Amino acid sequence: MAVRIGINPITWTNDDMPSLGGDTPLDTCLAETREAGYSGTEMGGKFPRTAAALKPILDRHGLALVSGWFDGRLNEQALDAEWEAVLPHLALLRDMGCRHVVYADTSGRAAGDLFAPISRRPRLADGDWRDYGRRLTALAKRMADFGVGMAFHHHMGTIVETDDEVGRLMEAAGPAVGLLYDCGHCVFAGGDPAALLKRHVARVVHVHCKDARKTVLDRARAADESFMQAVLDGVFTVPGDGFVDFPALLAILADAGYAGWLVVEAEQDPAKAHPLTYASLGYRNITRMARAAGLAVEA
Repeated sequence: MAVRIGINPITWTNDDMPSLGGDTPLDTCLAETREAGYSGTEMGGKFPRTAAALKPILDRHGLALVSGWFDGRLNEQALDAEWEAVLPHLALLRDMGCRHVVYADTSGRAAGDLFAPISRRPRLADGDWRDYGRRLTALAKRMADFGVGMAFHHHMGTIVETDDEVGRLMEAAGPAVGLLYDCGHCVFAGGDPAALLKRHVARVVHVHCKDARKTVLDRARAADESFMQAVLDGVFTVPGDGFVDFPALLAILADAGYAGWLVVEAEQDPAKAHPLTYASLGYRNITRMARAAGLAVEA
């Protein structure tokens, strides 16, 4: 089976900080996504929220919907309440043919402060992991029964940020909880991308491909900057434009028989990083490196 190459629209417009590309029309984003070579796109804030409205737009641009982010709150609300909250989003993804939902638990995420220091983030107590894993598994099973699997996103500023926390989650949660592997968030959290991927590759169902600029990353970690400030400073870029060893990571995925999406997700200021230029560079680089690693890439 082949991998497919997609992109996240954050290359053009940032939903967390609308001043970053907020005036870019959706049609521009989608037209340039296709021009750069991508087969699909993840959801963005400007996308219609019904399949009836969204499908004709994506069809016009020759794009599939890859998946879509959901701000989970399972750590701070009951399972039934979380299920009711995510259900409309799951229905849209299912109706659009998506296999997985990007689920990140953002409970207590620095009280919504985008510029909170990276050290000020929620954590699970040692004794809470087993129960959290049990409840997350129950949620993931409901999602799977509905027709959309869970791709749990380890993410800066959340309860699952470090390599150790990813490991604790995978141990506590059942196989219904798939892993969204993101090498960019791994290195930002001080982790080892290759070691993390090798350890959990059997659980990986979705992959975000972002590279990082080491000088900016080291400065952000040393100064305990916020995640958003680091993004504004240019901590992330497209694959092949930073220091992450993508050939090694893609070889691990190839050896494991991975056949899902590879999604370029380079959170940058579009005024500094021209979206089409970087989207095109990311597509060329990830496609070339994936094929060299032995992955079949669907055109």
